[in-house]
Amino acid sequence: MDDPKKEMEMIYKKYYKNVYHFCLKLSGYDENVAEEITQNTFFKAIYYADSFQGNCRIVTWLCQIARNDYISYLRKEKHFIKEVEFEKTIENIPDEKTFILERLEEKESVAKITEILGQMKSPYADVFRMKVMEDKTYQEIAKSSGKSENWARVTYYRAKEQIIEKMKENGL
Repeated sequence: MDDPKKEMEMIYKKYYKNVYHFCLKLSGYDENVAEEITQNTFFKAIYYADSFQGNCRIVTWLCQIARNDYISYLRKEKHFIKEVEFEKTIENIPDEKTFILERLEEKESVAKITEILGQMKSPYADVFRMKVMEDKTYQEIAKSSGKSENWARVTYYRAKEQIIEKMKENGL
């Protein structure tokens, strides 16, 4: 791609959720901090784009930037945290390898859920796919199914319950 702005836009769209979820875990699920760190990460990625050597995946590089930015954030906020708690917090920050291992576990779960979905009856499987895999809202699901939004919510809930039950049966 010759247009750096378009390339960064594509990277942002592709990796935003991954980086945000990583930041969310880093911050103990503080959405405001996660959003701030995520935005800083992409700003720094643009600023330091020339330093990316390509010896790792882009998402790994972005998560490393996020991790470092979060550590900087904690250092700035250190006066609000006791010294012992600060050191403990720094030690417990996961690195990108931990994040990748968690993503692999999630992929295994996705594969099992996909297998269960293949055995489920419609409309449950369809609604679950639309909600989880296509990230559609209940309103969008209702519109595409010609049903009410409440129907979409109930159907998704029932599909989720069926999947949980099947996973329990399979010892997962």
